[in-house]
Amino acid sequence: MKFKALLISILTVFTSVVFIPQSQAAEKGWRYWGYFQAAPGATKWTAAMTGPSVDIADGAVEGWSFVFSSDDVPSLSPQVKPNFATICAGVKSDKDTKRIGVVIDYGSKAWAPKGESPKKTITICVRTAKTSLGIDVLGQVTKIRAASSGLICGLGGYPAKECGVEIPTPKALVKTK
Repeated sequence: MKFKALLISILTVFTSVVFIPQSQAAEKGWRYWGYFQAAPGATKWTAAMTGPSVDIADGAVEGWSFVFSSDDVPSLSPQVKPNFATICAGVKSDKDTKRIGVVIDYGSKAWAPKGESPKKTITICVRTAKTSLGIDVLGQVTKIRAASSGLICGLGGYPAKECGVEIPTPKALVKTK
């Protein structure tokens, strides 16, 4: 299990950083699940530099966003701000568990796979074991589909089949001169 978690970490970073070909930046990019984090007390998302096999502190917020990214179009963080107090309002703390805010943003129709529509954003507070890692927390919220390599391909059935594919830059994201 630890090997799988390490593999997921490596592949998430690889997808976020390496899969963006420099020579085709303006014409093509990648759509995939981007992973973001906000430490306890943080008010802005930070792109995760590791995969979801890391420990998360009580009071943190985990964010997932189905994104399109290229050198010209940066990866977009979830639209919902990582406000732990709002997301976890009414969920009391205790000494045996930790509370983690989770936001899953299914992205824009502009880069949705053909024939699919983004789902409604999920914003939820998860009470979990003190030892839970990011992947454990995510699994408490939605069904995870991953490639045999460990790359996160789908959350809650979206997208239905593909996994981190290269596509032409959506017209809605092309900068006009």
